[in-house]
Amino acid sequence: MKYTQPKLPYAPDALAPAISQETVDFHYGKHEKAYIDNLNKLIEGTEFEDMELEEIIRKADGALFNNASQAWNHIFYFFSFSPEGGGEPDGELRKAIDEQFGSFDDFKKAFVQAGVGLFGSGWVWLSRDNDGKLFITQGQNAMSPLREGLTPLLTFDVWEHAYYLDYQNRRADALNALWDIVDWDIVASRY
Repeated sequence: MKYTQPKLPYAPDALAPAISQETVDFHYGKHEKAYIDNLNKLIEGTEFEDMELEEIIRKADGALFNNASQAWNHIFYFFSFSPEGGGEPDGELRKAIDEQFGSFDDFKKAFVQAGVGLFGSGWVWLSRDNDGKLFITQGQNAMSPLREGLTPLLTFDVWEHAYYLDYQNRRADALNALWDIVDWDIVASRY
């Protein structure tokens, strides 16, 4: 199976000012494309050639894991946003957030703190287990909650290429800006 990079459901400039067009062009247009291209080269002629991406992430190691996971992580990240995003979740997801984190504001603070507190590059995740319990986790480099048996709901990218053009070394500002573009309907559908 050959993996292709999906077209974003919005224009490259549509997430500004949270994420500029220049960052989208480099981050999704170049970084993500490279992960997809490398993934396709690495799976050719291997046992992974016809596997779903999530299965590769759960089973592979080394360069294959890194490229598969980064390809999946970036698609998951960019497809969690909308120019009409922001606000707050409702329904069962909101109820779970309030019960497990105290309030939506407390959840946002804990989520951003986990992202700021991650040394080096990686991801901060909101995931759930099979019982619906929510977890905020950090993942260095290409790590994914899929490897831990969790279902990812939301992620913020804390690799410098995700925010440096727009925010330089101000990781907290970059992460806090993303709340304005999160599409809570998409996130809730994953819960």
